[in-house]
Amino acid sequence: MKTSAFANQIEGSKTLAVTARVGELRREGKPIIGLGAGEPDFPTPKAICDAAKNAIDAGYTKYTANAGIVELREKIANYLNKLGGNYTANEIVVSSGAKPAILNALFATCNPGDEVLLPAPYWTSYPEQVKMAGAKPIILQTTEATEFKITANQLKNAITAKTRVLIFNSPSNPTGAVYSTAEIDAIVAVVKKAGIYIISDEIYIELVYDNVQTRSLSSYREIAEQLLLVNGLSKAYSMTGWRVGYLAAKQPVIGAVNRIQSHYTSNACTISQYASVAAFDLSKEIMDAMKAEFTKRRDYVFNKFSSINGISVPKPQGAFYIFPNVSSFFGKSHNGVQINTAMELSTFLLETANSAVVPGEAFGAPENIRVSYATSMENLKSALDQIENALSRLR
Repeated sequence: MKTSAFANQIEGSKTLAVTARVGELRREGKPIIGLGAGEPDFPTPKAICDAAKNAIDAGYTKYTANAGIVELREKIANYLNKLGGNYTANEIVVSSGAKPAILNALFATCNPGDEVLLPAPYWTSYPEQVKMAGAKPIILQTTEATEFKITANQLKNAITAKTRVLIFNSPSNPTGAVYSTAEIDAIVAVVKKAGIYIISDEIYIELVYDNVQTRSLSSYREIAEQLLLVNGLSKAYSMTGWRVGYLAAKQPVIGAVNRIQSHYTSNACTISQYASVAAFDLSKEIMDAMKAEFTKRRDYVFNKFSSINGISVPKPQGAFYIFPNVSSFFGKSHNGVQINTAMELSTFLLETANSAVVPGEAFGAPENIRVSYATSMENLKSALDQIENALSRLR
């Protein structure tokens, strides 16, 4: 018996594979420090948990409307409108995390053979989701010299008659790069003129550091008909396991998204939806405290990697990842084991430094590794000291 051609073209998530491997090694008793998962270590704020408990006690355990409860969609619309948008609850579809929201967006906009522009480094699921939608990912390569960001001119030159969608992610996973307002202005102008769709993944929009001036694409009303905005509550509210994301778009796209979702996941978890309503009412102090801790960790991790001989790394301005270039270690070896790729270096660090990172091959950047600083300072100090020691053994 054989699996389908569709299934055979899809690669598994490398980030989830790292998480699974860490779990296996820990069960074997090894003291592995996980620096791979994109998951805040903070507990979900109490007010959110209390709202979930109240929902259960109130009997809110049945199906909701496919698009989500009105109370939550109104909160989301109000949130986006504060960022400069112009949405109503009927232009929001709540999903079981931001990942299916992105797939919904691709299903709603792409025809077989369409091309989707994808800046690299990219989140590991983007190219696979594009293929799942029957489209073809077209990679726009960036470098550390451009702070891992595409330019408006690069975008303009990449657009062809087959181009249907640009996937845009700022702040970026895996690099932590944040596009400035001026850079977004220029990209929006190209998108507007070309008449293509833009899927803006803004899952890290609340995690921007150093007072960088940036904007949500929801504020660009001139592309409202072309924009499919994706966000969720996993990262900023430490709600990864609650699985709540959303997509905002104008008709007829949002109607298509609603129909598509109705046939494969239906509504997001009812209890999680009621908990998410409370998330939008969290005090600013709670959010600021988490962001301040991420900033502190970011500074430590950046300074530590910058001090390691052979590492080249830009300072991330958002999200909770850092993306060091480790290619200077390729060709070196330790105890007869030669390192030629980021994948091999990641395996070496797992085995000799008890530290799990994600190889850059997962993100279309084979010279880099992704390190998440969404873990305690104690873990970061221990892991980075061990990483530094392990790298020093390579000759």
